Amino acid sequence: MLFSHISDTHLGLVQYGSDERAKDVYDVFNQAIDTSIKDHVDFVIFAGDIFHVPNPNGTAIVQMANGLKRLKQNNIDSFFILGEHDISRIRTTPIPYVYHNLEFSKYIGQGKPMEHKGVLLAGFDKIRKTEIPQYEEKFTEVDRVAQNFSGHKILVLHQGITEFNKFAGELQSTDLPKNFTYYAMGHLHDTDVKKFNHLNGPIAYPGSIELTTSEGVKETKKGFFEVDISGQEANPNWIELDTRPQFSFKTDYQELSKTIDEISEKITSLSKKPIVEVNIQGEKIETDNIQAQIARLNSMVLRCFWRISTKQVSDSSVFLDRPNIIDDEMYRLSVNALGSEQNANLAIKELLPVLSSGQIQEASQIIIENFEKFKKEKKK
Repeated sequence: MLFSHISDTHLGLVQYGSDERAKDVYDVFNQAIDTSIKDHVDFVIFAGDIFHVPNPNGTAIVQMANGLKRLKQNNIDSFFILGEHDISRIRTTPIPYVYHNLEFSKYIGQGKPMEHKGVLLAGFDKIRKTEIPQYEEKFTEVDRVAQNFSGHKILVLHQGITEFNKFAGELQSTDLPKNFTYYAMGHLHDTDVKKFNHLNGPIAYPGSIELTTSEGVKETKKGFFEVDISGQEANPNWIELDTRPQFSFKTDYQELSKTIDEISEKITSLSKKPIVEVNIQGEKIETDNIQAQIARLNSMVLRCFWRISTKQVSDSSVFLDRPNIIDDEMYRLSVNALGSEQNANLAIKELLPVLSSGQIQEASQIIIENFEKFKKEKKK
């Protein structure tokens, strides 16, 4: 038996305000659906952040519907949970519920185990860190059901696990129910699989299907898992998607012309115009010269970004050296600046994502909820 584990599709993301980037996200999503159909998977799991915002545009809604419809037409059932990008803080009905109500897909995010083709499935929507103590009993209950089930057991979560990312982790692996043979995760955008002695199966993150803005510009691979559960163990197999190439280059100002030549040579034969970032360091820099050199790439790239840094800043800046952990570094700096992990969590993990996508009402609701919570704690 084979199933697809897809996460963080972020349909509706319009990166850099570019229509081409919006189409890129739909393209790789449809690649994942097409591959799942071609490989005759038995079912598909979507592990949260289906959409980029809780109120997605019509194109994003239709793209998801068409993907689910094609799966159904090929007798492939699908199951989904909600990530934080799918859940509105102003108490509106999540858009993905429509697919459940129309029987295009099955919603399993309430922690109620169900059986499908001899496989036990259980899922939980995104759990905020402050809510985790409330879920201990629910985890115990689903673990009890899994322990008494003889076939494969799959737990679907949209959470950060500390052993994978200490800054984005809301749970430790020891917090998880232990009797599941596969942990289908979402939320972290990098691909990773780890096995732990205290768990019956691997914890697997397929990562996002496309690079999102918070990940920076970098050369990386994106995809999803097809998981073989024909035997006693769950074996995830990585399926790479054909994404638009992205490259980040560093150069000294004096070597800029040579670097542009090297970039040009590297990207000239690519089938998709790449996104390129050039980090320039040095002294006595003339921006007119930089713009003239960068212009040589314009016909070969979708977008080209450049920035200037002094040697001192470049050596110490995680934003230039390691763009894949920008969110982590922002969180660490916020803890230092605010003097509180709680306040940093509110600023970086709750307010920043919704504000960056223009969700002012959502941000206001988060502030109100946290203020009410603060008042209750003050009275104790």
